Amino acid sequence: MDTLRLLDLDIDRPARRVSRNGEALPVSGLSWTLLDVLLAHGTDVVDFDTLAAQVWAPAVVGEDAVSQRVKLLRQALGDDSRRPRYIRSVRGRGYQLCVPPLPAAVPPERSRWRRRFGWGVAAVAVLCGVAALLPWSRSASQSGAQALLQRADYYAGIGQASNNERAISLYRQALQADPESAGARRGLSRALSAQGCLFNGTPAQLSEALSLAELERQRAPRDAATHALWGYAQDCQGNMRKAIQGYARAIELDPGDERSRASLAYLQQERGQLATALQANLTLKAPERIRFRDVQVARELELLGFTQAAAVRHARNFQLYPDNVFSNIAWPRSLYLAGAPQQARQALDEALARGTPHPQLLRLQGELALLAGDRTAAAEAFERGRQLRPQQSLGQALAALHGPQPADQGWIDQRLRRLGDSDGDGWPDAALERALLLQAAGRSNDAVATLHRAVDDGFRDVAWLRATPLFAPLRDTPGWAALLDRLDTDIGRQRAQVLASAWRPDDLASLSAAPATGTR
Repeated sequence: MDTLRLLDLDIDRPARRVSRNGEALPVSGLSWTLLDVLLAHGTDVVDFDTLAAQVWAPAVVGEDAVSQRVKLLRQALGDDSRRPRYIRSVRGRGYQLCVPPLPAAVPPERSRWRRRFGWGVAAVAVLCGVAALLPWSRSASQSGAQALLQRADYYAGIGQASNNERAISLYRQALQADPESAGARRGLSRALSAQGCLFNGTPAQLSEALSLAELERQRAPRDAATHALWGYAQDCQGNMRKAIQGYARAIELDPGDERSRASLAYLQQERGQLATALQANLTLKAPERIRFRDVQVARELELLGFTQAAAVRHARNFQLYPDNVFSNIAWPRSLYLAGAPQQARQALDEALARGTPHPQLLRLQGELALLAGDRTAAAEAFERGRQLRPQQSLGQALAALHGPQPADQGWIDQRLRRLGDSDGDGWPDAALERALLLQAAGRSNDAVATLHRAVDDGFRDVAWLRATPLFAPLRDTPGWAALLDRLDTDIGRQRAQVLASAWRPDDLASLSAAPATGTR
């Protein structure tokens, strides 16, 4: 039955629409699929395993995810679990509808028309048979769009640049076949965002991703997935505060959304909330489903000064995930920060040969070249990083300051005026760039003060600050030691918080919760 009545709810299954008194209710995504499965079983009890298989497949979820989704569906329907009208919980078994769904009633005027003109039914049936051919092409288009969508999802899930481009092309084809496909719009938005975040896509692609995500969020404001999509698009645009807003709203609407929880944890890490981010990643219920989770955990341990535990994880990730751009960045950087530049160069060469180009890889190559005294190689690396993502401001500054003909004072002053007091929408990179420019202008005290601003914005990479040649001229500046002490103190506080917690990882079990003396 395509149209059903469940008490006062009107349910249009082909349109995936639930309404009450003509007003649409916010039932979409997984909530709609869950309701549809319950409708298909009438008033029979549907157990947890069946719901998990028919709603979430091929993903594997537990009873908590099912229960949370039922809670969200009840909220959308205006149901009360203590006095349920639509969905009843059967303890230890699953869920069932409280009343059987009925076919939607035929309007009285249509019934009168049928009684009066019953003699014409056969003729009308013939005409309807002809008319039925008209929507056939629409149905065929939808079927074709679904096949394209499934294939696009497959390629998007692989996580490689070439496959992501295939996914983008297939999502576009699916939208051509069915312009109303929400799945194709959402998939295209996410793939375009990934192209910008992971695969050095263009600003136009990122802008299109955000436009599609905004459209979906407006169409389904109570659907957690649309807020997660919007948050990811903002994240890849570099709009940290809006990205946090999107991820937080997605989690509020769907507490089982672990992808958004991990994405939010990454931004918390960038805001200097290292212990909070580590806890969020370590307490995920299905960490194997989060592509970058292991890399994030290793990075958070590294920032917290647990260098040995972090190095073990970085090395393992580098071996297991050769297509993961962030694991390719993390291992050579870890060796570099540990004071092993030769091993770092070897790992970096291997990472660069893996075909996952990223500005951070080239920035690391430039820093290692500076350490070796090879300014020409450093200039080439910074310039390639700038070309890879020409829209990134910090990359532009590094290429200019360390180019074959370093930027002059006029360029530096102009650049400082352009940056002004902008905080980069929450990222510390803006303050790091200003500090580099002030250092180049000979204003060492101002540069150190600006690095304090970076700490305010969340910068916590004190090991990098000690190792990088980029800020070597500042190390004799009054206030440099106080800057490092400030970082060490905050990191030590967060280290103690991790070590005193019940969720700390097993590889930290032998460490004391006493305050650390530093992270070097």
